[in-house]
Amino acid sequence: MSSETAAARWRRKSTVVLVTVLLAAAAFGTTTRTWLDVVLPQAAVETPNIAVAGSEAATAVTAFAVVAVAAALAASIAGKIARWVISGVLVVAGFGVAYASAAVIQDPQQGAAGAVGKAVGVSGAAGADVTLTVMPYLAVAAGGLIVLAGIWLAIASRSWAASRKYAAQPATGAASKGESTQPPIDEIDSWDRLTKGEDPTNYR
Repeated sequence: MSSETAAARWRRKSTVVLVTVLLAAAAFGTTTRTWLDVVLPQAAVETPNIAVAGSEAATAVTAFAVVAVAAALAASIAGKIARWVISGVLVVAGFGVAYASAAVIQDPQQGAAGAVGKAVGVSGAAGADVTLTVMPYLAVAAGGLIVLAGIWLAIASRSWAASRKYAAQPATGAASKGESTQPPIDEIDSWDRLTKGEDPTNYR
């Protein structure tokens, strides 16, 4: 495989869109898993162990991931200018995913505060033992890759052909040669001309 062929494949619309959708879906997928394992004081509640999903620990990650999925899908049908806008949206969404995930890593107690509040009836996670899982780190990585995907889209889409769905169709036949055309005559007119010894295909 030549280097030119490999480069062309990495610029393909289907490849760029598919990879970007998968990255955004991966970021969203992490939010459905456990981000924080919380152990509450035994005297606080009957069930001291709480598993906090990413959608609860960092709700912004879910929102940014959904935006990224929608933007990636829209890129497949967008025009040239719209693709630049979508690239910017993907970069912002990727930063949002990474930043919100990193915030949970920096302060897991704050990320668990909502879940702990529901369990014990008071806000905050004071006195709770909060342990991070690998999911927030994977979300940070996915966010960074979404940023790169947005940049990739901006670069690769410059070589994408414009959509021909709504493009004007070129003239064909006589019209393309500048010749005048007339609407075809019906069967009765053709028969009348034929009986008169005239050529029914001659419109002049």
